[in-house]
Amino acid sequence: MTIGGQSSAPRTLAEDLRARDDDALVRLLRARPDLIAPVPTDVTQLATRAATRTSVARALDHLDAFTRQTAEALALAPDGCPYDELSGLMTGLQAREARPGLGEPLEEAEAAAVAAELPRAVGALRDCGLVWGDDDRLRLVRTARDVLAPSASMPSSTGLGPTVAESTAGMSPARLQELLADAGLGATHDPASAVDALTALFADPDAFAALLAQAPEGVRAVLDRLVWGPPYGEVRDATVAIRAEEAATPVQWLLARGLLLPVGQHNVVLPREAALALRAGRAHRTPQPLPPRVAPVARTARTVDATAAGQAFTAVRTVTDLLKQWQSGGPPVLRAGGLSVRDLRRTAAALDLTEPQAAFWLELAYAAGLVAADGEVDEAYAPTPAADEWLLLPAERQWAVLATAWLAATRTPGLVGTRDAKGRALAALGPDLDRSLAPHVRVAVLRLLADLPPGAAAEAGELLARLRWERPLRAGADALRTELVGWTLADAETLGVTGRGALAAHARPLLDAAPRDTSATGPGAGSAADVPASPDAAAGRAAAKLAPLLPEPLDHVLLQADLTAVAPGPLVAPLAETLGVLADIESKGGATVYRFTPESVRRALDAGRTAAELQSFLSEHSRTPVPQPLAYLIDDVARRHGTLRVGAAAAYLRCDDDALLTELLADRRASGLALRRLAPTVLASQTDPATLLERLRDMGLAPAAESADGDVLITRPDARRTPPRSAPVPVPDGPPVPDANLLGLAVKAIRAGDRAATAVRRAPADTAPPGLPRSPSAETLATVQAAVLTGESLWIGYVNAEGTATQRVIAPVRVEGGHVTAYDHTTDEVRTFALHRITGVSELADDPT
Repeated sequence: MTIGGQSSAPRTLAEDLRARDDDALVRLLRARPDLIAPVPTDVTQLATRAATRTSVARALDHLDAFTRQTAEALALAPDGCPYDELSGLMTGLQAREARPGLGEPLEEAEAAAVAAELPRAVGALRDCGLVWGDDDRLRLVRTARDVLAPSASMPSSTGLGPTVAESTAGMSPARLQELLADAGLGATHDPASAVDALTALFADPDAFAALLAQAPEGVRAVLDRLVWGPPYGEVRDATVAIRAEEAATPVQWLLARGLLLPVGQHNVVLPREAALALRAGRAHRTPQPLPPRVAPVARTARTVDATAAGQAFTAVRTVTDLLKQWQSGGPPVLRAGGLSVRDLRRTAAALDLTEPQAAFWLELAYAAGLVAADGEVDEAYAPTPAADEWLLLPAERQWAVLATAWLAATRTPGLVGTRDAKGRALAALGPDLDRSLAPHVRVAVLRLLADLPPGAAAEAGELLARLRWERPLRAGADALRTELVGWTLADAETLGVTGRGALAAHARPLLDAAPRDTSATGPGAGSAADVPASPDAAAGRAAAKLAPLLPEPLDHVLLQADLTAVAPGPLVAPLAETLGVLADIESKGGATVYRFTPESVRRALDAGRTAAELQSFLSEHSRTPVPQPLAYLIDDVARRHGTLRVGAAAAYLRCDDDALLTELLADRRASGLALRRLAPTVLASQTDPATLLERLRDMGLAPAAESADGDVLITRPDARRTPPRSAPVPVPDGPPVPDANLLGLAVKAIRAGDRAATAVRRAPADTAPPGLPRSPSAETLATVQAAVLTGESLWIGYVNAEGTATQRVIAPVRVEGGHVTAYDHTTDEVRTFALHRITGVSELADDPT
């Protein structure tokens, strides 16, 4: 901003933001999306919101390690720190000349790296609104200074303690004068000047080095233990006033001269100014200007892709088996939500998996929207209608659906079996498994692998170190991230996203749809150009890359005389579905073995198939003739199927063969069914039909359920489905990053509101400045029509239907029918104004700035 040809530095954050261009405001809002929820009315409100403690803390949490170190250094410096002074705090260059007893600055190479990266860090702090002002007066937002500056109650990661002024607060004036005298300084007139004199001693390298040169043996060892933090030490009695001539120990020597100051009955602190002098002016012991390197571990790209493709195919088969396992009704939902330990164990045994593996696949199917609770009174889990659509997809598309859901899910299966803060066990599919950090860690780990040469893997420790540099977290969150990195690498291998620890080629397109963390500030942070691809398009490209690596589905099996069928490879979906009903899977592997049993054949007959249809199906899809034992099995079960009919009375049995009913009444195994003959061909039971069917089948019979009309009820294998369910929505980590269009509109609205709030209005000559603008109706109409043609904004007075008078800044768009349609800068919306309610119009004066 220039006034009268001279440069004027901004006096507030609001002035600084107002002077920035639209691109700078877009970068601010992208880095801190919480600032536009809702959109601020003007720049002043934007600046106020950007300085709130919650927003500042969120912004600090998204800084990379070096940018945060830069902010911490600014928090140590006085407000309005010049860039050169900041550089000195980061490198120690102001203390390049060696002085006895003082520390040394960074090595030349380290200092050069810091100097090269410091402009980027300062720019990132400016972009996210934490720093404002020119390079000659860098000003950290006051809230950020309060959060980052070390104090007695909140130590800093710099390892520095409170200042001399903060540490001596409450100390008696007499004791302050004693400290000055023992440090070799003259007396002062008041406590404030005494604190200033002691502070100046520590800030003067020559005087401070001379003081340390007089120190006895052992003093330097005490200082070395405190200088890089923590700056607090424990002594026997810190509050006893020790004079220089009475000091008998190194700690007493330091206490007598103010190099250590008491902060409690038994605690002392090394003042910040003294620690900085001992550090040669450096705020951090080890600045981290560059991210840790992730060294590639060589793998063969072809081996990686083949291994990952094999795991991808296994993943699809595992989820398919899970859906079939639960298609006739899954386990009940616990009252608190989730799956019981017993049901998890039973599901794991049915799928031949360990319990942690079963929890992973259950959570994955749930995240993909393939299983859910059915919402009934006795709530249970079951496949969703989306599962039927998924089962019909080719294997590569099925895998892309699973991988996409895994990448974005906040569900964390690794927590299953652990306990929450209240000591309650966390259950699979339970409500407490969401962790908003999970998708960020997954995407970040995979992006680091994607940045390596194709086929290269990386050590988990190096990946974790890189993530810690890109986004330092508090202790609790960092412990969770450490676990998430391990789980991500294991789950990616299980799912076929990686092979032998390296990212597979077919998984790379999925990262195109994952948005980068635009609030991050490191070298790999997202920018306006990083527009995520459509998830469907990314999944399609991933499926296209995976398809050539998967085995071709087969449309045939090999029937054998021992009532088995061998599928030498994966089967096409219709064949696999029908065969899964007609037979039981006996073993899996490179070839799948199906076993035909009376129960499995009855299951197919219950689904509405006839014996002739089953015989025809097997003949059509077998490369070998249908064996005679299998044909006999099908005919025998079909002949007995439906001889008994079970319906609802409480329940009844109907059979044309009264001898069979007589035999059933005499059978001891039926004693618990409370059977009673109503007619020669009808028995009644007090047991419900479902239980009666199950008990009769256990006795070796083949009953069929029938409707109230006497028709046989067909039981489809996919009959148990939940109502339509959508996949669970991931729990966001703060507000979502807005897209470019929304950011542009938000900036436009903020500018408009600011213009309306700060506009300099030119009132007509016959109108008093405090009143509404007034003009004749003809002049009002002519001025508005002219503004439509020129696109100019106008200042109007308007009286609404309730008689309330307001002033507005509008941009007219159309005039017709006695109304003017205009963009209202005050409310940031297009509105229609009645011309007869406009008291007058006036053009806006040019902005003098």
